[in-house]
Formats: sequence, C-alpha cells, structure tokens
Amino acid sequence: MRPFTYLRAKSPAEAAALAAQVDGSRFIAGGTNLLDLMKLDIETPTHLIDVNGLALDRIEATPEGGLRIGALVRNTDLAADSRIRQDYGLLSRALLAGASGQLRNMATTAGNLLQRTRCPYFYDTHQACNKRQPGSGCAAIGGFSRPLGVIGVSDACIATHPSDMAVAMRALDAQVETVRPDGSTRVIPIADFHRLPGNTPNIETALAAHELITAVTLPAPLGGTHIYQKVRDRASYACALVSVAVVIQPDGSGRVALGGVAHKPWRVEAAEASMNQGAAAVSAKLLAGATPTHDNAFKLTLVERTLASVMAQARAQA
Repeated sequence: MRPFTYLRAKSPAEAAALAAQVDGSRFIAGGTNLLDLMKLDIETPTHLIDVNGLALDRIEATPEGGLRIGALVRNTDLAADSRIRQDYGLLSRALLAGASGQLRNMATTAGNLLQRTRCPYFYDTHQACNKRQPGSGCAAIGGFSRPLGVIGVSDACIATHPSDMAVAMRALDAQVETVRPDGSTRVIPIADFHRLPGNTPNIETALAAHELITAVTLPAPLGGTHIYQKVRDRASYACALVSVAVVIQPDGSGRVALGGVAHKPWRVEAAEASMNQGAAAVSAKLLAGATPTHDNAFKLTLVERTLASVMAQARAQA
C-alpha cells in the first residue's frame, strides 16, 4: 500500500470540494473494496476523504411514497429495515445474498454501487487489463472467462459488475442523488448510472470527477411477489455466475433484471412485455445480441432456467 494523506469531511458539499482540490483523491466510508484494492496496488489514491461523519445514514420516507436511503446506510441496516423487508423485499433478499455478515456491517449503500469488478485479470497486476491500465489490453478475452460477461461486452473488456444490491435497484427503478464540487446536485436514474465498457472500461459510472453520492431513492412500492435468485459456484459470498431479480404481479406481468452477465445490472424493459409467455420468451429478448465465449456460453441457458424457476416460485406464492 502506498502512502496517502487523510482528512474527515464535515458536509457532503465540502467532501466533493475537497476532493477537487487534491489530485488522486478518493472518498472512503466502509472501505470494504477500496482498501483491498489499495493493498494490491490496483487503487493508488494519494488522498483519502473520510465521509463517515456525514449525516447520510438514515432511511426516510419521500413525499412520493417511496424511500430515500442515505449513501452511508450500512447494508446490514438496509436489509433489516422493516419498510424495506415489507415493501421492497427484492432489495433485502439481494443484500443478504451478497458478502458476509461482517462485510455487510461495514459496506455502505453508495459503496455497494461503486464496487469494482471481481474479474481475476483485473486483480492480477501482471496481466493486461484495460480497466486497471487503459490501453494495455484484456487478458480475459481468450483467457479464463467462465465467470465473465456474455452481453454488453466489448473488444476492450468482458468483465461483470459484482453487486447484488444494484441488480435489485435496477429492477426497482431506483435513482441516485449526488453532489458536485461546486455544490450543485443532480439525480441519475439507476438505468443510466453504470456504463457499458465500450472503449473505456475504466470509466464505470456516470459520475463526474469528484462527484459524491448522497442518497439512493426508491419509488413507491410496486407490490407483487419479490424474488432474488443467485446462482454461484459455492454457497458462500462468492459473486453470481447468474442472478435474477424479479417482481411479478398477480396478472403475470412484472419486471426482471439480471446480474453476473454484463458490465452493469442488465434489464431490457421491452422483454418484460413477454412475461406471460414464459421464461424462454423473456430470456430470448433479454439476451438478444449476446456474445458469450466458449467457456461462459452456459450462462444463456442458466439465465432461462433460473428465470423459469423464479417465475414458478412466484406462481406458487401468489
């Protein structure tokens, strides 16, 4: 780990402004991903701005009937909140499917959205990785690609996004609230928050330089049956090979988002019009244009079978 300077911010706007004053600044809260990457010399910030003291750790009702989740709400607290469990069960289930209890106690809402890929070539600093070192190439292409992306990938990167929480939030149409160094604020729909790799896989979100997440808002409850199914190689806190987040209404309509298949949580709203036609019809539209490798082509079938399983569960619970 390289040397760095450190200070604590007193407000969100101050944190963003301070970050803009020092090249190489990063925000730190739980540090469950950032500190690991610093130890491996993948992340090399010269200055850390501690945002833990900011008043961003509350879950509050919004005038529209939804919830505003502070950026610093810990994953454990979010999953256990009675309002989340009752009205947004999909989110609670996704959170509990990710990481370990100890990590969830530290990890924050904003940090979960911003965690970086678990691609083995990203973590191996001796391998080419455009995400870690732009322009160096992608060793995963032609290498070990079993856990990697099958859709939305590019010639520069086939990594996947590791978050379970983000997949649920994509299905729920969450919005991300931020503050910029000049004190201005904006709201980013979760659909636009994470980027596909294109030619710049190192640019992973729509955040501008030094922009700080302050909250994530959920719309009014959708109702319906909420299911999050995570398929992984071992029943630990391993990342998903495939995950399926669904909200299915009594009439069979619903929403579906996928994890483990792309550089961002994957949702195609047009595919949801086929929910009453079964998992095969939905999967065909969700994964249209997929370009899997020989090693991960099984994910296409796995998505369809997992979606069929959760749709059957929803019918049984209706």
